[in-house]
Amino acid sequence: MRIDIYGLGYVGSVSAACLADSGHEVCGIDIDPNKVACINAGKSPVREPGLPEHIAAAVESGRLHASATPSGDADVSMVCVGTPSNENGSLRLDYLQRTMEDIGDALACRDSYHVVCVRSTVLPGTTECVAVPILEQHSGKKAGRDFGICMNPEFLREGSSIQDYRCPPFTIIGELDPRSGETLAALYETIPAALFRTKLRVAEMVKYAANVYHALKITFANELGVLCKRLGLDSREVFRIFCEDKKLNISPAYLQPGFAFGGSCLPKDLRAILYKAKELDVEPPVLRSILASNTRHIEEAFRLVKNTGKRRIAILGFLVACSGPLPDAGTEDAGQDAGIDAGADAGVGDAGEPASGSPASPTPASAPASMPAS
Repeated sequence: MRIDIYGLGYVGSVSAACLADSGHEVCGIDIDPNKVACINAGKSPVREPGLPEHIAAAVESGRLHASATPSGDADVSMVCVGTPSNENGSLRLDYLQRTMEDIGDALACRDSYHVVCVRSTVLPGTTECVAVPILEQHSGKKAGRDFGICMNPEFLREGSSIQDYRCPPFTIIGELDPRSGETLAALYETIPAALFRTKLRVAEMVKYAANVYHALKITFANELGVLCKRLGLDSREVFRIFCEDKKLNISPAYLQPGFAFGGSCLPKDLRAILYKAKELDVEPPVLRSILASNTRHIEEAFRLVKNTGKRRIAILGFLVACSGPLPDAGTEDAGQDAGIDAGADAGVGDAGEPASGSPASPTPASAPASMPAS
């Protein structure tokens, strides 16, 4: 397949080299003449282990070259331009917008089907609400009919990007229509990983979910690491053992959106560790924010219930559907249950009894069957 890659920074250069290595004909496009010259000389414009050798081999084979303008005969345009932050934290999309204008102008002169793929990291809705309108305006064509559009986020780490490209945890393609996704999926036929084809906005959000979670994991480990040090503990040993639990700790368990957590363990233990941190003059902002966030989740549930205007509310077994830990089946341990809190706020009967006709104590199918013992 013939591919134009817009932006020869880190993601663009790695993608260009790996796609050329897979046998595709790649043209790297950049407004920086130094990057263009670098690629054409068989050199890497960015520092990354193994990349110079891959670029040199791809250029020598004739499958990779660079230019300041589109090739004119590509099947796919892959957009890898930067989306840096503005001072207020919002994304700068001017590079993306100008690139879409250039691609749209090129599409106006083409009769064959073409797929535009956004690989840059952008917030949900950007591809549909920013990229597509520009492409349609400049090309005079209709997305999904005259050309395809996809969102294909990358999960490359600096220092291991070549290996990450070849052996990713999965490949995700957000597609406007099936034809768009089928065209792009052909690029990854040789990649030994699960391929997920989904909506454009879902693909955009998965990238942010991954990066935000990675940041959260690092901060969580660092905050507990500081606390371990103050307690005279080896934090590396603590986390080595912690990570051995693939059933709950490092797993999909509890990692589904749902209702707030409650019970007799999590609130109590979180408050205890926060109190100990206070005694040791340690301030863990992320850990401290957990209870506040949980409370906000309960308040949001109350708001949704209240907005229905209903006065008779059934709380199934005092446990509304949630993804957090639940008391063991057959026990009466409601502890500090979030469902009870929400029901009380919403005005459930004086005794807190379920409305007549509601099941006595069902266990939500989406929740784990039991919670950790105190």
